[in-house]
Formats: sequence, structure tokens, C-alpha cells
Amino acid sequence: MVNKVILLGNVGKDPEVRHMDNNLVVAQFTLATNERWNKDGNWTEHTEWHNIVLWRGLAESAEKYVRKGSSLYIEGRLRSRSYDDKDGNKRYVTEILADTMKILGPKPGATAASPQAASLPPIETTGLESAPDDLPF
Repeated sequence: MVNKVILLGNVGKDPEVRHMDNNLVVAQFTLATNERWNKDGNWTEHTEWHNIVLWRGLAESAEKYVRKGSSLYIEGRLRSRSYDDKDGNKRYVTEILADTMKILGPKPGATAASPQAASLPPIETTGLESAPDDLPF
């Protein structure tokens, strides 16, 4: 069975970061992906919003380097869950649990000549992408 998601998009809001017990860090933010197509000579665009969840080192990197508008490459897996809101209504949410995050460009607002543009942060991963891929294709 495979549960794999690959996204390339722009961050919709600054990450919300929580520092929990046992030095556990989690970050959450939205990522927008766009799709364009031409129908009868008219270009149409659709934006899809994804809920991204990062843990530990990835969350710490997001806290330091990711801001609204950042262009990111995300690899992870889908997770669906439910919860009861404050009014007792059951809510459902689908999230991407990220295993890999790559920052694709300079920080928003940085110019090509600025030091921020020249020095992107190191890419942190959980190491899952280095496992041998046993898929037959």
C-alpha cells in the first residue's frame, strides 16, 4: 500500500508553531497549489488549499524560515481525522503529514542581492526518503 503526497506550492499563512511537553514541536500552515487549463481559448485557474503538519526538526525549520508566500516542496502522507468543535459538532479534516520540506526560493520580500536570498536554510528531513524504494515502477 502507498500513501504518498508530493506538493509544490506557496504558503498561505505563517506557520502556527506549538512547543509541547518532552521538547516536541509541531507546526501547521496552509499550502496553496494552482492548476491552470485552457478551455475554448479562456484560461481558467483553480487553487487548492492543503493543511500541512510538520513535526520535530521540520517544525523548527518552518518556525525559523517559512513565512506566508514562501515557495515550498513538500513530500508526505495523507491523514484524515475528526474532532468535536466547541459546539459539539463533529468536524473532519484532511492533512498532509510532511516527511520532507524544501524551501525553493528566497524569503518573501528578499531581493536577489540580499544575504537572505543567497543563503537558504539547510534542508531538514526525517530520513524517510533515503529508504530504498521497493515499488516495482
